Amino acid sequence: MSDTASDLNEVHEPVVTAADAVLEPVVETPPLPELRMPRSVRDILNEPVTAHMGVAAPLLQSTQTVAESLELIRSRQDIGQVVYFYVVDEERRLLGVVPTRKLLLSGLDTTISSIMSSRLVSIPSTATVLEACEFFTLHKFLAFPVIDADRKVVGAVDVSLYTDELLKIEHRQESDDLFQLIGVHLSEAAQGNARLAFFGRFPWLLCNVLGGMLAALIADAYQDVSTLVLVAPFIALVTALAESVSIQSVSLALQMLHAGPANWDRFLKKLRMELVVGTLLGGACGLTVGLVALLWKGDLLVAVSLALGILGGVVASAGIGLAMPFVLKLCRRDPQLASGPIALALSDVVTLLCYFNLGRWLLT
Repeated sequence: MSDTASDLNEVHEPVVTAADAVLEPVVETPPLPELRMPRSVRDILNEPVTAHMGVAAPLLQSTQTVAESLELIRSRQDIGQVVYFYVVDEERRLLGVVPTRKLLLSGLDTTISSIMSSRLVSIPSTATVLEACEFFTLHKFLAFPVIDADRKVVGAVDVSLYTDELLKIEHRQESDDLFQLIGVHLSEAAQGNARLAFFGRFPWLLCNVLGGMLAALIADAYQDVSTLVLVAPFIALVTALAESVSIQSVSLALQMLHAGPANWDRFLKKLRMELVVGTLLGGACGLTVGLVALLWKGDLLVAVSLALGILGGVVASAGIGLAMPFVLKLCRRDPQLASGPIALALSDVVTLLCYFNLGRWLLT
């Protein structure tokens, strides 16, 4: 298509949203049913684009003149914001497109075939909302026709799909991801039925219960270390740092899964990066806490044990947090609900094992 979106934007006119009045027989498209808000961002993006399109009308024919086309347009009562007019043959197969600006500025006796452009981009009716949004990003047009397998025009989508719809998705995604990191669907958290809300949230609390029980068993197994006055005061600090890094990594992994498919190459590349970042974060936090412990307790071994324990716990938690959503996705499980609770429980267990083993080695 030779005309760009910026060129076409010079004229702000009404988009055609009705069926083609010129073609026989006239096929009236029934109004689309009101869409129910999907439960997740993924559901919205995976919806068929046909659920969001409007009708592409009036469709013009290449043998018409500009005068005949304008008369057809003026006769319509249901015209919205005009972006492009699509040209079809007798069987409604797509032939080209006429931008509004060209139609208004051409002579009345000019034929549509002489001003239409046959270089156009169309969206197949089998496309999803996500794929349609990629068309707007790549091609920068204000609207696209939607065609079936026979290249017959079944509708059109305009840029509002890319702006209004994605803005709603962005707001919903931010809220939904926040809840899902702790194992709760936003819709479940907001519903009025207490019994359903309980059963929606309780199973994921069991992950925290199990993680806490495993941590208690580890503390009991390392009683000779965990009860030391030089070790016990820092247990909560060590686990809190590891949990914070773990949930950050889970958030990053979920955002990556929103942006593209999960595969082992992508996962391993990101895992290497996250382990490097985890090493830097663990080293900085461990050094800071170790220096404070050295000034407070005056014991170098305590400072070294703390610094190394934090380093090991943070690095392990970064890897666990990033890996959990990818592994669940690759195993065809929902990563959004399970990743947060499981990653937090595993981070606590791994961090305590690291901290207590270092304490037993250095302090007993």
